[in-house]
Amino acid sequence: MLEERDVLPTSPFMTERAPDTITLPVHEPLRPPPEDWLLAYAAILPITAGALSLFLLPSWSATLLPLTLVWAGAIVTFLSGVRRGVSFRMPDGAHLSQLAMMLWLFLAGIGSILLTGVGRFGEATLLLVLAYLSLAILDPIAARKEEVPNYFAGLRPMQMGLAVVSLAVLGLRLAGWF
Repeated sequence: MLEERDVLPTSPFMTERAPDTITLPVHEPLRPPPEDWLLAYAAILPITAGALSLFLLPSWSATLLPLTLVWAGAIVTFLSGVRRGVSFRMPDGAHLSQLAMMLWLFLAGIGSILLTGVGRFGEATLLLVLAYLSLAILDPIAARKEEVPNYFAGLRPMQMGLAVVSLAVLGLRLAGWF
């Protein structure tokens, strides 16, 4: 039978078993670095452009509307992965709130893409508005609880607010309100 000492590497730098946990110092800015700010809004601008295109390019609506909704759903799905990735840094493992938010965002993103695929644009839009609104509200709370980077507290309300307003305009246009 092998003993632990028999399977440890023989390198002088690896003579002890790694600890079960380690502590890493983390230094996070309170404001997003410029490149993060740029990328954050670059992901949302196609949603705003898509909403505006319904007014400026109405003859293209049949093409641009589903593209806008699929893009918005893809971003929500991506953000679910961001939320999951950030949860790995928690010293005691992911919190239930992080896993619940990740699952909600994933299902909302995939659900909106599927709804768009079957032509249920109104339902897809509503689901996306709820997903982006939840990010605008809950990410600042999560930042205060140190579950996401500190700068999400200032970034997310404005970034996700732009998505919510854009999607709300798109939804109202779909409903024929203007």
